[in-house]
Amino acid sequence: MIKRFVWFVTGGLTGALAVLFTRRRVKKQVARVTDLTPIKVVKEATDSVRRTVTDVGDALRDGRDAMRHKEAELRARVEGRAESLDDALGHDDAVLVDGEPIEPGRVVVLRQIDPGFVENPTSDSSRRRRTRR
Repeated sequence: MIKRFVWFVTGGLTGALAVLFTRRRVKKQVARVTDLTPIKVVKEATDSVRRTVTDVGDALRDGRDAMRHKEAELRARVEGRAESLDDALGHDDAVLVDGEPIEPGRVVVLRQIDPGFVENPTSDSSRRRRTRR
């Protein structure tokens, strides 16, 4: 008799929880459908496009900056203005950057940077768009 009572209570609780869960899901779906007015859909679409365009623009700017810095590093190596720490360090020496040991081959020390080669990213000339005609 006790087993039947336990199964009855378990079934009743499961059914009640299923009804509550289903009611919550249905209310959430109804709220989503009522939010789909044409004005809201257009606003969400334009916001999404603007965010995507901004993200792509930021990625392009970051890529260009990285390209300029890498090109400056490579030019310095070709011109002999860059030195490797491998040459200057002894066998027991260590290189620390922000307190973390790193491999000496990953650090490049430049003696002199050509200021005309790497543009300042905050300058007005780098923000202007050039059009091709």
